[in-house]
Amino acid sequence: MIVTTSGRPNNHLIHSAEQIALELSGSFIKRNKTSVEGIKRLCKDDVLVVGKNRIELHYFDQQSPLFFHPNSAMFRIKRLIKGEKDPLCEACNLQYGDSFLDCTLGLASDSIVASYAVGEHGIVKGIEGSKNLAFIVKVGLQQWETGLNALDDAMRRIDVSTYDHLSFLRNCPDKSYDVIYFDPMFEETIEESVGLVPLKHIANYSPLEKETINEAKRVAKRRIVLKDHWKSRRFEQHGFHVLVRKSAKFHYGVIEIEG
Repeated sequence: MIVTTSGRPNNHLIHSAEQIALELSGSFIKRNKTSVEGIKRLCKDDVLVVGKNRIELHYFDQQSPLFFHPNSAMFRIKRLIKGEKDPLCEACNLQYGDSFLDCTLGLASDSIVASYAVGEHGIVKGIEGSKNLAFIVKVGLQQWETGLNALDDAMRRIDVSTYDHLSFLRNCPDKSYDVIYFDPMFEETIEESVGLVPLKHIANYSPLEKETINEAKRVAKRRIVLKDHWKSRRFEQHGFHVLVRKSAKFHYGVIEIEG
C-alpha cells in the first residue's frame, strides 16, 4: 500500500504520513501535486491519503474511498438522548456499566451506540480483522468531532484491536464480557446499503464458525447477539433465538447465557 498526504501538506502532516507508512508496512511517497488517481496508476496499488481532518483509503480498482464517519450512530444516539429505543441496545439488553465485545467492528457504528449505552463506567472492545480498516477506524474514533459531546465521548471510549475474532476469544478468560456481538457480512445483499460499498472491498467474508460461537458462550456472561439478514441460515445453524423486526431487512438473534 502507498501512503501519501493530502494536496498541500505541512511538515507535521508529512511526518505523520511517514509514521503511518511504517506502522502499516506501507511505502510513503510525496504527493507533489499528483492526483490520487495518478498515484494509483503510477504505483498500481491502493493509496492511503493522510489529511488534516481524516484518512482515506483509495483502492486501486475502486472509485469510492473508504474513510471513517459515525454514520447512523449520530441519529441513533440523538434518539437515545430523547428517550427513544434502539434495536441494538434492546437486543443486547445493554445496561450502564456493561462490558461489550464487538467481534466484527467494521466502521464501528454499533460500537459507538453501545459505548453511549454502557456509559463512562462501561467497556467497549472492538475487534477488526483488517489491519488497515482497524487503523482508519481507531484514528477516526479519536479525532472525529461531531459537536455532540455525548457522541464524541462515546467514540473516544472504544478500544480497537486488530485480531481474528476467534483467536481473540480463545485468549479471553471465562465470563469476561457481559455481551458479545457479531455483525458479519450478510449472505444476502441489501441494495440500499450503498455506503457500505467501499467496506465490502476490504471486509472479511469468512463464515461464522461453530468454534467461534462455542468460545463466545464461554467468554460471555449474559448474552451473545448476532445481527444478520432476515433470510440468513446462521440463526438456525448456531441456535440463536430470532427477534423478528417487521419490515426490517435484518434481524437480531440472541443466545442467553445461563449461570
